Amino acid sequence: MTLRNETVLDFLRTRRSRPAKTLTKPAPSRDQLIEILEAGTRVPDHGKLEPWRLKVLEKPTLEKIAGAAKKYCEAVNCEEAVTAKAVKQFEDGELGVLVIEVQKPSEKIPEIEQTYSAGAVCLSLVNAGLAAGWGANWLTGWLCHDRNFVSETFGLDTNERIAGIIYFGTETVTPAERPRPNLAEIVTWE
Repeated sequence: MTLRNETVLDFLRTRRSRPAKTLTKPAPSRDQLIEILEAGTRVPDHGKLEPWRLKVLEKPTLEKIAGAAKKYCEAVNCEEAVTAKAVKQFEDGELGVLVIEVQKPSEKIPEIEQTYSAGAVCLSLVNAGLAAGWGANWLTGWLCHDRNFVSETFGLDTNERIAGIIYFGTETVTPAERPRPNLAEIVTWE
């Protein structure tokens, strides 16, 4: 028999991502991040394919990516506001974990299940970071889905794509609660 864990249930009922733009230093140390990564990669993974990999993006790397984003946006003639928003995400970050979905050949495991597993890593990393006492947020943005940008900037192969960048740092603002799903509107019982 599994024992009920009220502490975990309370955490899950009240969890709230922290806006990445409100996170500052200090960020988790390497040892603290390893603890988060160990917890965050314990996700459903049919066939034990591990259809994802992680890249830790420290501040100097995030600053380089911000520069690459600015250069890329200018090359493709983005509007100033679009460029500014794309660059700001990387400029503001203290520490990010790039979750890369890696589609692996499998006769038994459909591609969509591999995608879901990569998404589960993203949410699990956010929850592990929050549970460890850090602010955490899962972001992407259009550049994360631009094949040319991700290939050039992150060295992604053709079977890879970004599932998310999970930002960690010290919370500066506690976000207001937001509306949550009304179960009566989205759940049916049959």
